[in-house]
Amino acid sequence: MYGLSRPLIGGYTGAMLNMDIQMHDRFPEGAKIIAANHPSTTDPFFVAWLMRKQSFILIKDTLFDVPVLGAYLRASGHIMVKAGSGQQAIDSAIDHLRRGHTVIIFPEGKVSPLTGGFNPVRSGVGRIALESGAPVIPVGIFLDRSLIHSVPATVKGRNEIGHWYWHGPYNMTVGSPETYSGDVDDWGRVREVSSRVMRRIMDLSFESQNRQFRPDKIFAGLIASF
Repeated sequence: MYGLSRPLIGGYTGAMLNMDIQMHDRFPEGAKIIAANHPSTTDPFFVAWLMRKQSFILIKDTLFDVPVLGAYLRASGHIMVKAGSGQQAIDSAIDHLRRGHTVIIFPEGKVSPLTGGFNPVRSGVGRIALESGAPVIPVGIFLDRSLIHSVPATVKGRNEIGHWYWHGPYNMTVGSPETYSGDVDDWGRVREVSSRVMRRIMDLSFESQNRQFRPDKIFAGLIASF
């Protein structure tokens, strides 16, 4: 499924998105945690596309119940996150990391506010980082929120809203890896690491935003409009 989906997503991003990707460092080999902000429901596909090898994304369980999409997520081996069963998802992520895989997590736990900004960070990223010892690579995303399409749906009796981003500017800034140490049972340390990761993500998101509005890009757009 990964072999089929990556070129399809690559073709889509090339045709429909104005992708702007800047990397502060190369991705390290072996196990790693990619942690990104989450302005749209579509983000997991575009972040995973950055990887040259298969990655495993922590995704809310509701999406696994969506026809077609859910079957794809299951076949691709992504990690289901159920409310009240967070430890099970964390254990699965750590198992993947111990086997040298890449895990992708969105520390906000849900799509960012549509009005802008970020949700409070959750503890999962800190717990996974401390228990696995794998490096964490922050990714900051910026997109045009006015182009997000909010689509209500009923999934197994639950009312859900997907915030899909089909076209427009999509900027990503990839930070340098950072490894954290400490006791995973020390709640203060877990919160400290989680907050540190989220601050780095936020800084990189602002970098992505600043690139979108830099003078040379605006000037080029004005020329193209004539």
